[in-house]
Order: sequence, then C-alpha cells, then structure tokens
Amino acid sequence: MTVGRKTRVLLLTDEMEVGGTQRQIVHIARHLDRERFEPSVLFFRNPSFFVGELERAGVRVIQVEKHGRLDLGFVWRLVQTLRRERYDVMQCFAFSGELWGAVARRLLPRARRPALISSVRGVYEWYSGWHWRIKRWVSGQSERVIANSRMGAEYACERMGLPADAIRVSYNGVQSVQGTPRLRTELGVPADGLLVLFVGRLVVHKDVPTLLKAAAALHARLPGLRMALAGDGPLRDSLARDVEALGLQGVVHLLGQRDDVPDLIESADAIVLPSLREGLSNVILEGMMGGKPVVASRAGGNVELIEHDRSGLLFDVGDVEALAAALERLARDTALRARLGEGARQRALTEFSIPSMVQAYEKHYGEAARSAGTSR
Repeated sequence: MTVGRKTRVLLLTDEMEVGGTQRQIVHIARHLDRERFEPSVLFFRNPSFFVGELERAGVRVIQVEKHGRLDLGFVWRLVQTLRRERYDVMQCFAFSGELWGAVARRLLPRARRPALISSVRGVYEWYSGWHWRIKRWVSGQSERVIANSRMGAEYACERMGLPADAIRVSYNGVQSVQGTPRLRTELGVPADGLLVLFVGRLVVHKDVPTLLKAAAALHARLPGLRMALAGDGPLRDSLARDVEALGLQGVVHLLGQRDDVPDLIESADAIVLPSLREGLSNVILEGMMGGKPVVASRAGGNVELIEHDRSGLLFDVGDVEALAAALERLARDTALRARLGEGARQRALTEFSIPSMVQAYEKHYGEAARSAGTSR
C-alpha cells in the first residue's frame, strides 16, 4: 500500500442472486468509508437487482463469467482481472468463490497478491472431507478468516483442526427501514388475524414443509391465521402442491421473489424461520430491527440472535407441534407479541446495526492490508 492511497477492496462471490450473503456484500460495499476504501464487487453468475443497487451507489461491479465446474478460460480471465486491478484486500464468499479466488491469487506474482480474507457463513454440516480439505487450504492462504456466527466459527475450527481462536467473528448488520403494511390488504388478513412471514430461498435446508404442517395443525383453531412465503427456489412447485394437499389455499400464500422486504416485515405480526441449518440469518435480523417477534428453530446462529421468551421464541428443529404451539401463543397474546417485538428491536439496534458491522470490517481490511504489505 502507498501511504495516503485508498485501500482497494474486492468482495468476490460465486453468485449475486438474492440471498443473505449477497445482501451483506451489498451492505458492506455501500457503506465502507469512501475516504479510506475503494470497494468493488466481483461475481461469476446469476445477477439480480443487487447489481443495479450497487452500481447506483457508485460501487464498481465486475462479472467474470464461469461456465461449468472446470472452466480454464474463466480462471485465466479471473487472474487477468486481479492482475489488472491490483487490489489490496480480497474477501471471498461461498465455497466456489473462495476456491477460485484463492487459486487465481496464487497465480499472480507475489508482489501483486491481495491480502486474502476468507469467510464462514454458516454451519457446513453437508461438507464432505474434500470440501474441508479445500477449506483448510484456503484458510491457510488467508490473512484472516471471518465468521458471521460463533457457532459457525467453532464448528469450522473443529472440522479443519484449527485452534479455537483461529477464526474471528463479526456479526451481520441490518438497517432499519420503514415499510408500508400493504400486504395485509392484499391478502385479506382479518383485523384480528395473525400474519406470519417467511422470507428465504425455497430449498431443503429452510424446512418449509414443517411450517406448512404447523399451519395445517392450527388452521381449525386459528381461522384468522395467514402465512406469506416470500422467495423462490427449486422447491416452489412441490410446496405449492403441499399447500393444496393440506387444504391451505387462502391460508398460505406463495409470493415468489420480492424486492419489498421492508413492506412485508411491516405487514407481518411475526417472522418465522424453521431451518434445518442456518448461519446468521439476515431475515431474523431484519425482523428484529422491524420490531417483530421471531419464531425460529434452534439451528446454527439462530440461538445467538434470539433470546427465548425475550426477543422471540425458539423450537427444536423439525418439531411441528412446538412450532404450532409457539405460533398459537403469539396469535392469542397481543401483549406477548409487543413485548417480544420490542425486545428484538432493542437488541438489534444495540448489537446488529450496519454501522457496527461495517466498522468491524473496515478494521479487518485495514489490518489485513497492512499485514500483507509488511510481508511482501
């Protein structure tokens, strides 16, 4: 680094589809101090409206297209991009992003290699042995590894055989955005009804079938119950069939991909996340910031965000009866909803704001750049 020059930071990921990690990349890139940092975002495939959001904020976005699992032309293009841009720090996200980012970095002359920061964004129970060997190799190239949850950091250290303090933890951050509660009117929610909101990819590990079974169990007892599922994914068609088979038409609404999440949260009485596994959920944080009680499974980082009976309600993974009981408590007790929602909002403001997250990453980037510069 040259004294007085901005630190050039690259945030590299495989996909820019709508997801929690991508949303955090957007927050970091948009809010870094432009007097000290010059951020760029590089991705391989699946652009979304996040790309336009970044560009409107003055963040440079680069796509290096990748075709197939092994694309040597892609590797060459990625190396040439890194060689040309001469970044000081490169933080990589997602398994593919970390692997190819680390490979391309090693193919650069030593003097042009950016400081590498790798990430842990969940509890990767599905990783095989070779996944962990590659993850360990990437971690060995990194100036530091940053996890977004303590549980994720501890699990990764154990699987990679690293010391317990080898991975640092910086929690996700979210912003408080006032929405409009128009969804209640759109869905015809009764005045005394309970609108429960799920936001996320419709994939196996989000365990939406457990939520649908809970809705079916409650339907007769809570005729005012409505559930809105915002998001898309490979399970959408099968979930639509489940809704019909369980007789939940008019109760459960598949909204598809939405870009008005603040409006959805403002409309909801509660946020629900029944995941089988989870890193640090942005949806939970956004719900907390919006003053909504959260009902979540005891999976991954959920237990680090939700204090049971203080800022939300927790239930064991896959426990339909417990999930149904938690939702019924909220439906029948408006005072409980208000108390849990306020507790969630206060905790989010104190511990999970975007300024506090960005400040932590600015420190990581500055220290990594200085350390890499000294070692050259």
